[in-house]
Amino acid sequence: MRTVKEITFDLLRKLQVTTVVGNPGSTEETFLKDFPSDFNYVLALQEASVVAIADGLSQSLRKPVIVNIHTGAGLGNAMGCLLTAYQNKTPLIITAGQQTREMLLNEPLLTNIEAINMPKPWVKWSYEPARPEDVPGAFMRAYATAMQQPQGPVFLSLPLDDWEKLIPEVDVARTVSTRQGPDPDKVKEFAQRITASKNPLLIYGSDIARSQAWSDGIAFAERLNAPVWAAPFAERTPFPEDHPLFQGALTSGIGSLEKQIQGHDLIVVIGAPVFRYYPWIAGQFIPEGSTLLQVSDDPNMTSKAVVGDSLVSDSKLFLIEALKLIDQREKNNTPQRSPMTKEDRTAMPLRPHAVLEVLKENSPKEIVLVEECPSIVPLMQDVFRINQPDTFYTFASGGLGWDLPAAVGLALGEEVSGRNRPVVTLMGDGSFQYSVQGIYTGVQQKTHVIYVVFQNEEYGILKQFAELEQTPNVPGLDLPGLDIVAQGKAYGAKSLKVETLDELKTAYLEALSFKGTSVIVVPITKELKPLFG
Repeated sequence: MRTVKEITFDLLRKLQVTTVVGNPGSTEETFLKDFPSDFNYVLALQEASVVAIADGLSQSLRKPVIVNIHTGAGLGNAMGCLLTAYQNKTPLIITAGQQTREMLLNEPLLTNIEAINMPKPWVKWSYEPARPEDVPGAFMRAYATAMQQPQGPVFLSLPLDDWEKLIPEVDVARTVSTRQGPDPDKVKEFAQRITASKNPLLIYGSDIARSQAWSDGIAFAERLNAPVWAAPFAERTPFPEDHPLFQGALTSGIGSLEKQIQGHDLIVVIGAPVFRYYPWIAGQFIPEGSTLLQVSDDPNMTSKAVVGDSLVSDSKLFLIEALKLIDQREKNNTPQRSPMTKEDRTAMPLRPHAVLEVLKENSPKEIVLVEECPSIVPLMQDVFRINQPDTFYTFASGGLGWDLPAAVGLALGEEVSGRNRPVVTLMGDGSFQYSVQGIYTGVQQKTHVIYVVFQNEEYGILKQFAELEQTPNVPGLDLPGLDIVAQGKAYGAKSLKVETLDELKTAYLEALSFKGTSVIVVPITKELKPLFG
């Protein structure tokens, strides 16, 4: 007979899941009691930051991370970033303490009432073990569920008095497949239709990055000599953005996207939904005379696709099989993506494109770029043309508050992996406020994260939407009075404001050499470009 805790921690060792990111509460302390020295505990100050840090770390290391949050109250705080982790397809094992079993009937304070329902629909599986004996097996099932495609977070509600219970010795460790291959007949059908097409177009999504299929995606595009677009709102870069076949990122309006993909008889979407739309711009889903094929590892995405024929498969496995069936095409006159535009660097207040140019020119070759500044995304995509896999991350959900703490998790992953690339995080001054507590963890963990905060004292993206949607005089879109330098310093980060591009260059180079957590605030113009223009 051994304790539930001893058997469970042995299982986690076998699965090589030995990092816990958490914010402890009273219902979690029995789990954390005498915390093993071969496990790593990362403290964050609020549960949204807990989930996002774990998400970044998990994506960096391509393995699950344990998340430990405080019963239903903490789970409530975590839900925004849990939604993002689900849409990011990140395999997190979310755990929350539950009240003592003997007290559950009368629902005392801090009971997680209907615990398994609370995190839905943003987890793949949610469970509270019926007996202490079921806890190790529940962790094994949680691991298996999180890792099988489409990967994603799972949730376990764990009564606090289970951990010290003695149960018979049991070894529940087992292996599971983490990829699903394509139906051979469907691959042949897709290959035949691709071969028969006269002018195919490729749209690549983030699953290509997650499945480590960059080289396969490049080979596929070059075999077809077909132009490649990145899917709307891609949270990971799926294709080198300086490649001659790359056209840019698709917009997210039905009508605007339709115009971008005109002139092609076949549209092949690999590793992306069809499509992530927002806002409403009237049009057809695909141009007249076009047909569409979709490959996704997520049956939910294929079933709800608004148009086209679908195949459920890991992106890499599909590309490997399809390449065997498709011959080399002659080169056509694929239009080249326009060269990077140049901004007036003498303009004051500073223009965001000029700020980005200075950052790009002074960045080392090896960095990780993170973005949560929605109003500058098209400008960022113009300047930072990502040409290596696993170097760009953002949030799939559209929910602010993920990127600041996720950057800390990505930086922790850089340390563990030995890559040691600095993590450069582009933040809006509004976005910066959502999970600012994450800076504390970055400082305490000595992570090399540089936050560049574009301060225009407004929710710029919402003002762009107000123009598009013709909604003048919306309240609450201005953000005066934020002392972001003081916020960074309060959590221990090296923080300063710059007023000129020369000051920015000096501060950025110092932050790169500092190897710790830095905050650089850059006041920029309030002038905004049209949302689609």
